[in-house]
Amino acid sequence: MSLVNITMPKLGEGIMEATVLRWLKKPGDWVNYDDSLLEIATDKVDSEVPSTAEGTLEEILCKENDVIAIGSVIARIRTKDVFPEPNIPVTPIAQTETYTQAAIEKPQAIIEETDTGAFVPYQPVQHEIPVKQNTARFYSPLVMNIAASEGIDFSELANIPGTGNDGRVSKKDLIDYLEKRKSGIKVNPDIQHPSSFTQSNEPTAENKNQQPASSPEINEDFTSSGNSEIIEMDRMRKMISEHMTRSIATSAHVTSFAEADVTNLVKWREKIKGAFEKREGEKITYTPIFIEAITKSIKEFPLLNSSLSGDKIILKKDINIGMATALPNGNLIVPVIKNADQLSMLGLVRQVNRLADKARSGKLQPADTQHGTFTFTNIGTFGSLMGTPIINQPQVAILAVGAIKKKPVVIESEKGDSIAIRHMMFVSMSYDHRIIDGGLGSKFLAAFVKALESFDINSSY
Repeated sequence: MSLVNITMPKLGEGIMEATVLRWLKKPGDWVNYDDSLLEIATDKVDSEVPSTAEGTLEEILCKENDVIAIGSVIARIRTKDVFPEPNIPVTPIAQTETYTQAAIEKPQAIIEETDTGAFVPYQPVQHEIPVKQNTARFYSPLVMNIAASEGIDFSELANIPGTGNDGRVSKKDLIDYLEKRKSGIKVNPDIQHPSSFTQSNEPTAENKNQQPASSPEINEDFTSSGNSEIIEMDRMRKMISEHMTRSIATSAHVTSFAEADVTNLVKWREKIKGAFEKREGEKITYTPIFIEAITKSIKEFPLLNSSLSGDKIILKKDINIGMATALPNGNLIVPVIKNADQLSMLGLVRQVNRLADKARSGKLQPADTQHGTFTFTNIGTFGSLMGTPIINQPQVAILAVGAIKKKPVVIESEKGDSIAIRHMMFVSMSYDHRIIDGGLGSKFLAAFVKALESFDINSSY
């Protein structure tokens, strides 16, 4: 008989933690290999965690609504025969106290898949296993980096109230503190901590279900009004809020605009959509046409298909387009079309429809939202003419298209100018000005517009 550790699996690029929603098994239950043990949620998708062993569920190590780091042990199963565990090296909790100071000061580098074809083994132990210290507080590497870049010394950081597990200072706590300090608001922390600056190898574990201690309380005059209603944000909306706020704080956003004459592609779609659906069993929308134009533009300007890590630019060789999809409850999710540049128009149509259906029916898996390199959103679906979308981290650009409207347009030709009714559409793109200058952003946008305007009305699908 052996005890097998069940760990929180790796869920995608940039995802370092997940929230436990509901346990599907209880201690004492028999569990088959690959049975679903629990439901979890990230800021991208809800999913189930399968068992990696067969036997009796001996122990559950976390509760519902707990925020758990990737690679952490969440349960133990007593088995007769040990089944292969996930390919994630996890140090048992009992061993964390044996780490030496030298190992703490010189941690091994973590390099994840960069979509460049080069793979370096992932080493989650550095992020996921807390180091036993005599001091009362831990700091994640991310918090330490932000503090260093903002000139916050050890004693100042130690006096910032933390809302994470065991009172840890999360990234949101630190950003809230910096915003208050810059605006001149006096910060009076209620909690005092030792002034030592301790590194933790565990990622920030924010409890997203709690209101941050630094958040202002609701004004009593507001709550007493009979013409008001207070609505609690659901879990996904809280995650979206945190993700968008973090993006604004991370990237220097710039948005460029252009207008495209999409008359040819509108006429083409109207001409073939009936026969297309009859022949292929799929409805063709504008989305796959726009995605095809994006992939062509990325090949011309590949820097838009990158991410930034410190002072290094990671150029992605795979073109994986995320498409923002509205859910029935009003929230938003971004499934990803992998290797979109290698798909035909029919292949794009099938992928777009499949992922949209899975998103709206709540059947997306973590793999469906991973490894996006560029995001597209169609705000015209809701009637908007243009917008300023927020970058989907860790990407460097997001493109939005507005509603297609008929407008009188001046047509230039060798015979002179004329006015005609054309199908026109505004296009906007937000990009990270740290590495994408206005010239490059505008050139990319112009290439996208050109791809739409030069669409062959006689094209076969």
